[in-house]
Amino acid sequence: TQVDQEIDLRGKIVMAGAIDMHTHVGGGKNNIARILLPEDHRSDPVAATELTRSGTGRALPSSYVTGYRYAEMGYTSVFEPAVLPANARQAHMEMGDIPILDKGGYVLMGSDDYFLQMMAAKKDQQAINDYVAWTLHATKCIGVKVVNPGGINAFKFNQRQLDLDENNKFYNVTPRDILSVLATAVKELGISHPLHVHGCNLGVPGNKDTTLSTIEGVGGLPMHLTHIQFHSYGVEGDFKFSSGAAEIAEAINKNKNITVDVGQVMFGQTVTVSGDSMKQYANHKHASPNKWVCLDIECDAGCGLVPFKYRDQNFVNALQWAIGLETFLLVEDPWRIFLTTDHPNGAPFTTYPHLIRLLMDRSFRNDMLKTIHPEAQKMTTLGAIDREYSLQEIAIMTRAGAAKLVGLENRGHLGVGAWADITVYTPDDNREKMFEKPDYVFKDGELVVRDGEIVHIKWGTTHIVTPEFDRGIEKDLAKYFSRHMTMKMGNFKISDDEITEDGRNTLTVQSTQRGVL
Repeated sequence: TQVDQEIDLRGKIVMAGAIDMHTHVGGGKNNIARILLPEDHRSDPVAATELTRSGTGRALPSSYVTGYRYAEMGYTSVFEPAVLPANARQAHMEMGDIPILDKGGYVLMGSDDYFLQMMAAKKDQQAINDYVAWTLHATKCIGVKVVNPGGINAFKFNQRQLDLDENNKFYNVTPRDILSVLATAVKELGISHPLHVHGCNLGVPGNKDTTLSTIEGVGGLPMHLTHIQFHSYGVEGDFKFSSGAAEIAEAINKNKNITVDVGQVMFGQTVTVSGDSMKQYANHKHASPNKWVCLDIECDAGCGLVPFKYRDQNFVNALQWAIGLETFLLVEDPWRIFLTTDHPNGAPFTTYPHLIRLLMDRSFRNDMLKTIHPEAQKMTTLGAIDREYSLQEIAIMTRAGAAKLVGLENRGHLGVGAWADITVYTPDDNREKMFEKPDYVFKDGELVVRDGEIVHIKWGTTHIVTPEFDRGIEKDLAKYFSRHMTMKMGNFKISDDEITEDGRNTLTVQSTQRGVL
């Protein structure tokens, strides 16, 4: 290749492009939330330029603005963690309108009736594996996500909670059973990303015990616990709400098969979007502003949207903020913990530079701690934690570790064979200022951002996996679709052309290594 330009990077900080391995950027829930919150559009209009398109939104930016804002911070890949199988086509079409970034999705399983019927009938593990692999093929996803395992389905039968060892009353299956067979399927199919778990009892005081039981009870199988902050609550103190971060972090440090992302809460207005219709219905009374949506999607999952404003002078919100930071600082291995706000649930992704400063600057962190609800200050050990993240640890958590976790062989590093996703920063003691405006961002070797501004538009690829499975499963599936679904099986499956036919997007198949436990 002919070199036509040289850029002097002496004295600069050079990293691979950042990867957000859990961010809600595509799918019906996002569009419903946008419809629900016109005030979010009005408060943050983005004008078109000669190069970029117009858009709106702070809590949930429109798709083009999502791509621009991520790239402007040095991010080059994002992964949607809640692709409803029945709505996967729309999710991919929306992600296809996100410029510059690579993308991919984790398909929701574990509460769909076909799977639960297999569980109730005690189908063998190979049959489960075939169904999981078929679903990944049909939806063009790179991983498998389970939300409130079995609980979304139980809610449809009027169960208002479902603990780890409690039966779904209709199918007589427990969440622990579901986690075990799905984690085994993901492992045996050779999918790099472990089962992505939104556990039971999200947001419930005392749920740390459920989380600890989940960690201890998976039998050493690889498992990723997402937005762990929302699952790390105790019941101590006058408010009967306390931090379980120390116990959770200790369990994570001990169990090397477990990875987590945090789902950090940041103060301000946002909107919560989730497939966990059971918990979103329970939380609708906290909606701010006072409007919300919950609905069931076909026979495979749910959807709940609740606007929310996190307040630093609210005891619970303030302690949530501290719990997330405690978790970041107490989990020892940066290869097994990842920087997320569960965008937009804990905060918009645009708060990442501020979050990084909180992790890297103890003095700044303690100054912020002094401003939150005084009773929350008393209930956290955050001020006593000396640790400050290093640049290397930030690079691992947001680049190399995330790429390894998701299964991206040529992303997240600057070694031989890596695609040239590169971010360049000028060193600054104010890490927030440094990370919010990189000097240069390259995507696949092309300069796309200079001095924090978009200078070139290109299109990323969609990462998928295609594990092997017995095609004979489609005979029974076709009957199920014909009887229970509003679409035929042939319409449910997404073809490669549907993603690539616009001439902008491509597919990249990541390798799988089939193994037996």
